[in-house]
Amino acid sequence: MDQHHPDLPRRHSRRDFLSTGAAIAAGAAAAPMLIPRHVLAAPGRPGANDRIRVGAIGVGGRASLLLQQLPESAQIVALSDCNLPRAEAFKAKAQGDWPVYQDYRKLLDRPDIDAVIVATGEFQRVVPCIHACQAGKDVYAEKPLTLYINEGRALVNAVRRYDRVLQVGSQQRSMAVNRVACELVRSGGLGKILEVRAINYGGAEASPIPFPPGAAVPEGLDWNMWLNQSAERPFHPDWMGWMRWRDFAGGEMTNWGAHGVDQIQWALGADETGPVSMRPLTDGPNGQVAMRYANGVNVNFVIEPGRGPMGGAIFVCEKGKLEINRNKFASNPPEIAEELKKKIDLQEEERKWSDQLALWQARWHMQDWLDCIRSRNRPVADVEIGHRSVSVCHLANITRAVGRELRWDPAGEQFAGDEQANALLDRPRRKGFELPTL
Repeated sequence: MDQHHPDLPRRHSRRDFLSTGAAIAAGAAAAPMLIPRHVLAAPGRPGANDRIRVGAIGVGGRASLLLQQLPESAQIVALSDCNLPRAEAFKAKAQGDWPVYQDYRKLLDRPDIDAVIVATGEFQRVVPCIHACQAGKDVYAEKPLTLYINEGRALVNAVRRYDRVLQVGSQQRSMAVNRVACELVRSGGLGKILEVRAINYGGAEASPIPFPPGAAVPEGLDWNMWLNQSAERPFHPDWMGWMRWRDFAGGEMTNWGAHGVDQIQWALGADETGPVSMRPLTDGPNGQVAMRYANGVNVNFVIEPGRGPMGGAIFVCEKGKLEINRNKFASNPPEIAEELKKKIDLQEEERKWSDQLALWQARWHMQDWLDCIRSRNRPVADVEIGHRSVSVCHLANITRAVGRELRWDPAGEQFAGDEQANALLDRPRRKGFELPTL
């Protein structure tokens, strides 16, 4: 099936209204809820014509949480998933009346959709995101943003080419705790950075060769669409645990690493750059890797079973150590953390994050996305930021793969004089799932 989607003419009337409309009502602080399109305006809640209309591409576990947390300044219009029963199950549970499409391109063809949430696997993500940009939709793309570095640059180019707002689902960028902690390191508040330790970000496994024997494709699953860019193979239930396999993912190095490395990039002030050299410290797909940035900061990816933080890193500085994790920090000496707490409205943060979904909460991150759709400003986790953060994860896995020291040019996004390593910046894509031409 041809995945290319023709450039669609940009729509202006409704989008111009959204970008210049009234400020978002104060309903964002209420508990997450799903709002059918027919609900009329009420005090403190925008009416249907004032809300940003959202479609979902991929309706798995993470997407379901995002849709449940969608702020009231937006509304769900339609769902799409190549696994139809999964989308239908969410629709039934949410008691929604939305149309469900197996082919996401039909969802993108709808003129009443302003933006989409793309919460597929990383190997399935970039092409729908580019198609959404071409269709004039803004995008909330889950992380890890990409499967390999070159497709990330292609996505950044598409977002800029079509003047879209793309927020990457690195929700720690919208957490005050993480913001003040990263700012402290970045501003030099802890003195010179001696070392950054990123812990337990292992790689993915090589797929078994030959592929396991085929099984019957479950009813309602478009197996061709599910495989996306990956090599053709018969259906087998083991592939559905895709995060385990190198064909589909980068392991925990890109899964939790997309969050943890993003905090490193933020704290180092490296949102639009990356390291300049990397070398393996130990062998294998889970080997330890040392990286160095142009300013001399060393980031070491180490494996210490049972340790963390998975959502951040440990910053060893002249004035002490600061451990940054998801929505929390700790320090040695403890006075560093105590001073940081004074910069945060603790009651407000408790109100935001005290519910049972706090670890996976993205409501406030999506609110930033919706605000930027209206203002046309870049969001807190803009596509360039997400691309650069996951690129560092890819660089760690490439270093493990080649097993030698590499020199990286973050401006040109190429390895210096190393054809083998540069070949790993790209991946072969199955026919019909090539990156769209901009």
